[in-house]
Amino acid sequence: MGPGWRAASAALVAGSVAIFGALRRLALALPQPAAVRSRPGRVWRWRNLLVSFAHSVLAGLWALFSLWHSPELLSNIQDGYSVSGHLLVCFSSGYFIHDTLDIIFNHQSRSSWEYLVHHAMAISAFVSLIVTGRFLVAAVLLLLVEVSNIFLTVRMLLKMSNVPSPALYEANKYINLLMYFAFRLAPQAYLTWYFLRYVEVQGQGAFLTANLLLLDAMILMYFSRLLRSDFFPSLRKGSAGRDVDGEKFLID
Repeated sequence: MGPGWRAASAALVAGSVAIFGALRRLALALPQPAAVRSRPGRVWRWRNLLVSFAHSVLAGLWALFSLWHSPELLSNIQDGYSVSGHLLVCFSSGYFIHDTLDIIFNHQSRSSWEYLVHHAMAISAFVSLIVTGRFLVAAVLLLLVEVSNIFLTVRMLLKMSNVPSPALYEANKYINLLMYFAFRLAPQAYLTWYFLRYVEVQGQGAFLTANLLLLDAMILMYFSRLLRSDFFPSLRKGSAGRDVDGEKFLID
């Protein structure tokens, strides 16, 4: 990648940050459920989740399209390249930067520290991909997780808004579990196997492998929380009476 292309990529990332800033302002103007308006701590979380939902829909469908349009990329995870995939990585980098700033500037760092760790990993990994032009296909595969995040975010929005429709929550609960396996656990497992088997543990390869293994641990932790919360509520510990209005993560 030449200096000109890197400068253009930096401009694309900055433009993405601006787009999500505009979406955040739009979310402020949207009507909020009574259950959200009545709890001040939920207002930021609701707005933040709406922006996250927009990113999940756009990035998830984009990742699917990129792989459908160029399936040959899957045979060259280390050096495969597509303009669509490159633009997607720039787009999602902008979202992660925006969300990090949103968390920090709204004093939510303590309740959302796990997201800050995740975003730092994603931003640093994506920047390395943009600069070197390598492992772009791995990033697109990882961004398939956004398809799963669509239903995970819907789950959290339904819980926050206290929608009087148990059937809707129940249906989303099982779809969410299916999507979790298909678009989060399966791509993550495949990439972990691929990196441990084929990628040299040095330089960028070592950095991305370490990021991937840490992400494995985080995903398994979130999966256990999801199972306890939605399928084995009797196994939850220490959640009674806890105020999680400001917390962004799946812990209730």
